[in-house]
Amino acid sequence: MQAKAREVYVPLVLQDLRTGTAELHIALEKRLPFFSDTLDLHAFERLMQAYYGFYLPLEDALLNSHSIPPDLDLAPRLKAPTLRTDLQALGMSPAALEHLPLCQQLPRIDSSAACLGVLYVLEGATLGGQILRREVSARLGLEANNGAAFLDIYGAVTGRRWRDFIEYLGGFPLAADERAAVVEAARTTFSCFERWLESREVLA
Repeated sequence: MQAKAREVYVPLVLQDLRTGTAELHIALEKRLPFFSDTLDLHAFERLMQAYYGFYLPLEDALLNSHSIPPDLDLAPRLKAPTLRTDLQALGMSPAALEHLPLCQQLPRIDSSAACLGVLYVLEGATLGGQILRREVSARLGLEANNGAAFLDIYGAVTGRRWRDFIEYLGGFPLAADERAAVVEAARTTFSCFERWLESREVLA
């Protein structure tokens, strides 16, 4: 008799997130210019400037929201400092960095559920950065030490960091309305990010 495949339990919040964000995720992914023929060093720098202009205020909003679960250490997951270092490696001066435009249209972070929804998008983007890192390395010669550390920010522990976050999210006690708030925050994060990148004219 053939053995039945072992069923893998997927927490409801992850099912909801995958269903609720798939369309937005795919739409944004198609417009990111990492695989575009027009991507050169200048275009990459402009793209990273736009990323910095979104990540910096969003991470500040997370830190100031008083909504981070007390047992979730956000410090090792912050990306804006690495983006700043990358931009300096690409030739930007500290003074020029201070004058970069920052996104004002951010997701509302008024609960732990909203915080987790935002982090789901940011951590997922970090996981996806592994594919982008190889492309940028091959085409532009950029590595972690000369302007592309953001794309490999967790290095060898990228997969483990993602699994740790997903395990944490899946075990976080959430009522039905809180699960909906997680999904809404994730959807809003995708939408805000795409609108911001579009306003900075860096999308394909």
